Amino acid sequence: MKKFATILTGAVFATGLAAATPALAADKFSVATPGIPPVFAGTILYVARDAGIFKKYDLDVTIKAMNSGAAAAKAVDSGSVDASLSPSQFVVRMVSNAGAPLKAIWGMEHPDWLIASMDASKVSCDSIKGQGVGVDSKRGARWIQLNTYLARKCKMRIEKDVPTVPMSSNVGTAMASGQLNFGVLHIDDVPVIERMSGKKVHTVARLEDVVPGVHYLMMIARANKIAANRDAYVRFVAALRDASKMIHDKANTDKIAKLAGATKRTGADAIYAVNAYREMEFWPNGTLGLGKDRIMKAVANQVGVGKRTKGRGGINPKKTPVSYEQMTDLTLWEDAKKVMK
Repeated sequence: MKKFATILTGAVFATGLAAATPALAADKFSVATPGIPPVFAGTILYVARDAGIFKKYDLDVTIKAMNSGAAAAKAVDSGSVDASLSPSQFVVRMVSNAGAPLKAIWGMEHPDWLIASMDASKVSCDSIKGQGVGVDSKRGARWIQLNTYLARKCKMRIEKDVPTVPMSSNVGTAMASGQLNFGVLHIDDVPVIERMSGKKVHTVARLEDVVPGVHYLMMIARANKIAANRDAYVRFVAALRDASKMIHDKANTDKIAKLAGATKRTGADAIYAVNAYREMEFWPNGTLGLGKDRIMKAVANQVGVGKRTKGRGGINPKKTPVSYEQMTDLTLWEDAKKVMK
């Protein structure tokens, strides 16, 4: 934290020299967010960037929207980005099966997933069999939710019994236009689909009901990158906390809705999403968002999926599931609280 401490100390006594002393260049930092266009969870990154929060912490952050949270996690593992917001169940599987050196440094605990249908008469396991279901990508976040539902509730296998249609974050548009009857959605997709189609969206299942208490998203980074540039990661986590605090202030609703423009949610749709997600503490409210119970629930679920699929999905039964301590780095959060502005 030497650089950040130096900046703070210098600010106290160097006011008179400010004009003559060149400003230190902000640390460049890249973070991937799921979906093209980005899903609403990624709003926190755009708030932090466009409200000047990253800049306040001496960070020059590039946000890269990727096809899915799974693709984002792979980009972190390859070293092409510094961090990503990725689905917890995919990450714990990636670490357990492949030994990926990834650490969760911040998180979003509460999932908003639902499997939906445009036909009120088709909301059962029997009706979904053999039908194409919209997901983000093969083995992406939406794919994982569908796989969990099919395995737990329907005793069916994804792709074999139920084919998927990869569409990044455009599943809702395909359902609204009549291209698909079934899809895995976020809750903010629902009012948009209903307005565009003039039809009601019917819930087949909610993930929170299928796997109660499971963790949703992790902000992850490679362990070696954290070690090499720890100060920047501390400031990055501090910025996320500031941005979350800003989002949870109801007085900022209209401003947050406008800052969410990259998600393509605008006007009343964006305001609806901000209010709905704030109410469920989608973004953590003053906490790290990496509760042990929820993360271990994600691990246990992927262990179960691995057993049911004989290693074709989930955590391979021949592998040792990742522990909470292996999966997380909580020290960045503790240091971030010390540099909060």
